[in-house]
Amino acid sequence: MRRADRTPSTVAPRRPLQALVAVLSAICVAVPALLAGSAPAVADDLSNRRAATEQRAAAADQRAADLAEAIEELSGELAAALTRLAEVEAQLPAAQARLDAAVAAAQAAQREAEILAARLQAARDEEAAITEQIALDDTREQEIRSAIGQMAREAYKGGRDVSGMSVMLDAESSQDFVEKYGLVSTALRTQTQVLDELTALAAKNKNAQARQTAVRAKVDELKLAADEKLEEARQAQAEAETAKAEVERLVAEQQQRKADIESRKSEAQAQVAANDAERAQVGRELAAIIEQQRVQRQKEEEARQAAANAGGSGGGGGGGGGGGSAQPGGVRPGALFANPTAHNPIVVTSEYGNRLHPVLGYWRLHAGIDLRDRCGEPVYAGREGTVQWARHRSGYGGQVMVDHGWVNGSSLMSSYNHMSSFAVGGGARVRAGQLLGYAGNTGTSAACHLHFEVYVNGSTVNPRPYLGL
Repeated sequence: MRRADRTPSTVAPRRPLQALVAVLSAICVAVPALLAGSAPAVADDLSNRRAATEQRAAAADQRAADLAEAIEELSGELAAALTRLAEVEAQLPAAQARLDAAVAAAQAAQREAEILAARLQAARDEEAAITEQIALDDTREQEIRSAIGQMAREAYKGGRDVSGMSVMLDAESSQDFVEKYGLVSTALRTQTQVLDELTALAAKNKNAQARQTAVRAKVDELKLAADEKLEEARQAQAEAETAKAEVERLVAEQQQRKADIESRKSEAQAQVAANDAERAQVGRELAAIIEQQRVQRQKEEEARQAAANAGGSGGGGGGGGGGGSAQPGGVRPGALFANPTAHNPIVVTSEYGNRLHPVLGYWRLHAGIDLRDRCGEPVYAGREGTVQWARHRSGYGGQVMVDHGWVNGSSLMSSYNHMSSFAVGGGARVRAGQLLGYAGNTGTSAACHLHFEVYVNGSTVNPRPYLGL
């Protein structure tokens, strides 16, 4: 029986395994460090992480909407800082989600690498044990072979036949025969046992060599898998570190923008105050117009009454009614105004009502609704009336104010704001659906749109029901 082949790969020091363990140890230190900044996300299960991500995204969307609305009352560097803050905060949920996913992937790869390393170590230990057993069996086999050789040499030197017939013929007496035959039988049994042991060792050695070959193949397979998983863990760790750096960068910029905005709070207050002053001025101008109309209506009513008393017939005056719309959409059922935008159906991007100012921290009225109209798209009159003015006003930008006269016993007007240019001028009579000008981003506006307001008796109301929305 040939001694089992013990190649250098079998008995060489296990440097690759030691390197694997060392790298895994480094990953074990690095990954928990990454987890320190996102512990809640990685501690929860996948569904909880997904829900948390969705909540963060919804909160960021709401925050971005609040900031965008606030920008409508601000301008200059403060508006630019708010715009960038909104962009940063909108990016944060996605960046945090990428970090959570990267850390989870790094953890999973780390665990799998550790399992493979343990299996590889177990396979190497098994291979070493098999190799050691083969060596022991080889030694025993050589000892048995030497013993058999020694027995053969002694028998040859003695020149004796150890068969039963030879013993019987050589015996001097029956007692001598019994004694000699017993010795021969013992020798034969010993020889048989030795040969049996040799045969068993040969079979055992053969099986061990087959197991050794299989285990070596398994070691090679596990080593390849462990190397691949180790590389995957390294890449996942690198991705987690990159994602963490991006989150930290966004958070740092967020804090910087907030600090910048906080330092400009007085500037924001001044700009909002200017807008409020302009709105108050618009209110006074509308009140004056309404008073003139009231006086005029009273005079007309008195003239009609005088004519009726004199037996004549009086003429009519006062406000106008709605006409047919020239643009797509027309007047919706139950509405007093036609679609003033180039989009059908109307798209509302910001509602009428009170909202918390994200910079100044108090509630303010958003006195109209923002409608989708992109830069340069047409703006139409929502109802027949007379243009009171078409000019630039602080905060409003390019504004067209249309007086629709008295409707249902109340003064009704509408304004179209942030326009880039006008197609009508003050004093012009317009019909519903007639072109007033083009949408823009003038005044304190974050982006091109139409800010549409409706005034009843000089005060703003929610335009939604007047548009049939």
